[in-house]
Amino acid sequence: MVEKIDLTLSQGFLNLNKPFGWTSHDCVARVRKLLRLKRVGHAGTLDPAATGVLPIALGKATRLLQYLPGEKAYKATIRLGVRTTTDDLQGEIITSCPCTALSFADVKTALLQFQGKIEQIPPIYSAIQVEGKRLYDLARQGETVEVPSRIVEVFQIEILDWREGDFPELDVAIACGAGTYIRAIARDLGTVLSTGGTLAALTRTQSSGFDLADSLTLNELEAQLQAGTFQPTSPDAALQHLSSVNLPATSAQKWCQGQKINITVDVSGTVRVYDEQTRFLGIGQLQDEVLIPQMVFEPIS
Repeated sequence: MVEKIDLTLSQGFLNLNKPFGWTSHDCVARVRKLLRLKRVGHAGTLDPAATGVLPIALGKATRLLQYLPGEKAYKATIRLGVRTTTDDLQGEIITSCPCTALSFADVKTALLQFQGKIEQIPPIYSAIQVEGKRLYDLARQGETVEVPSRIVEVFQIEILDWREGDFPELDVAIACGAGTYIRAIARDLGTVLSTGGTLAALTRTQSSGFDLADSLTLNELEAQLQAGTFQPTSPDAALQHLSSVNLPATSAQKWCQGQKINITVDVSGTVRVYDEQTRFLGIGQLQDEVLIPQMVFEPIS
């Protein structure tokens, strides 16, 4: 356990490399304990069997999670010839039938159906709520629920490897929007090919602007904390996809007090707000040259 935490380092974001077998909640609990910090949250839940980027918000930065970009990227292994209850290898096998006659050309053609805006039914074992209850809770209770479909967007699917056999496996890199279930893509690809399909492995390589190459494992985080070298990503650095505006001192103070500010700039929509000294003040909404406070992160006294 780290003896003392500099609280000035406990406001921002941690790019965590989630280990296999841990839930996202497990990771939040561990980070909370390591930093001795009550306010810790995460963006984009990962299944226990998945690894990779899990953005963690620290302290007041938890209020900024909703403003992070939604795009994500994954490396996935899809096993064909198998269907499971959870659409991954963690579930019970529903059907298992060798498909040695399946050709790579057929798989490549079928994958084209999963690019662009597609309609997708989330797995029955997922965190989505139906009538106030999580789907995985309902599934474990044996309740049959009609899962509503949703429109998601897959920007790109790149084939990385193809391995023939009784149960062929396909490695793919997938770039997609928020809410996309890779397990559902594996399942539906198997349906299109009439072989069955399930997700065999999954690593998230990018999420909400964070990249796997820059992530820290829990062990690395603990080591950095012990050495006093841990530096979280600053709150506004994680929001660089948003335009920014700077306010003069008087306007900045009024804005931090919840007042709307008239301002003439060439941007609109959700923006980062700074004062004259480029101190990050929070998030605003620009509508018809009026800057409306959305979230005041750093009030001016």
